[in-house]
Amino acid sequence: MSRAFRVRDIAVQAGLSETTVDRVLNGRAGVSTRAQRQVDRAVRELERQQDQLRLGGRTLVVDLVMQAPARFTGAVRAALEGELPGLRPAVIRARFALDETASAPAMVEALDLVRRRGSQGVILKAPDEPEVVEAVDRLVAAGIPVVTLVTDLPTSRRVAYVGIDNRAAGATAAYLVSQWLGDAPGNILVTLSRDTFRGEEEREMGFRTTLRRPAPDRSIVELNNTDGLDATTHALALKALTADPAINAVYSIGGGNQAIVNAFSDLNRPYRCFIGHDLDPDNRALLRSGALSLVLHHDLPADLRRSCHALLQAHHLLPDAPHSLPSNIYPITPHNLPT
Repeated sequence: MSRAFRVRDIAVQAGLSETTVDRVLNGRAGVSTRAQRQVDRAVRELERQQDQLRLGGRTLVVDLVMQAPARFTGAVRAALEGELPGLRPAVIRARFALDETASAPAMVEALDLVRRRGSQGVILKAPDEPEVVEAVDRLVAAGIPVVTLVTDLPTSRRVAYVGIDNRAAGATAAYLVSQWLGDAPGNILVTLSRDTFRGEEEREMGFRTTLRRPAPDRSIVELNNTDGLDATTHALALKALTADPAINAVYSIGGGNQAIVNAFSDLNRPYRCFIGHDLDPDNRALLRSGALSLVLHHDLPADLRRSCHALLQAHHLLPDAPHSLPSNIYPITPHNLPT
């Protein structure tokens, strides 16, 4: 299939020189295993984006750079690739740097690599760390616009934030939990993947502030720095549930929901309500089974479409300037799951 694409297209997609790509494709000596993997990955990405390659007009290559569990990065990647064929007036092709546990230095390295090899824009989900903000500012100074997705870097020079109003989402979750629990006793488990993600921090603040009004005596037990990974989340949830027998509700901000359900099951503990975020495959299955009470969902394809539009606006290919606008929040129950 690699012969279906020009060496130049593969080189741009892989972030390698045309000479290196030519060596890989022709099986010549002096090619590293890493370069071989990059070329193979680039060809697979081009295969998924073939409709874009057939279109005429100006081509923009954008980079999706994310730190998140694979279940979420996979959903975002699929949403972006699903939107690409319908975007106009330019042709947009996407490259991907997706990591489950990237540290701030690793994120900086990924962003600096994008800057060095060139790009027409970056869609970014990253922790709000000073060094990451500086890396974003270097991209913008180099003429590469950045759109933050799901979680913001408001002190950076990014051109727009695309995603929900996270504080409002947390407040909504608190309102719903309060309705479920009513006057019944019990404490609430709140989980985050990283406190350096501003969006997660804002959800937690909105939840805590809103819950304080109807239930000032109800305790919140917080789990942090799980990266949303199942093994870490399960171990920390087991520890928290064992230490506090009064926990009977969950607001999962950072994911790993199946692991949390398993922790309750391992201890033969019931819960009254469980609210999560995003309709990834895990959460769909948990909703169908009744293990999740409700998911606060936003339209990922619409978010990725708006992200691309903001990049096109930054290049003056669409009218108006890029701007931030909160996405709608949709409460999804087992009874209104979208197909």
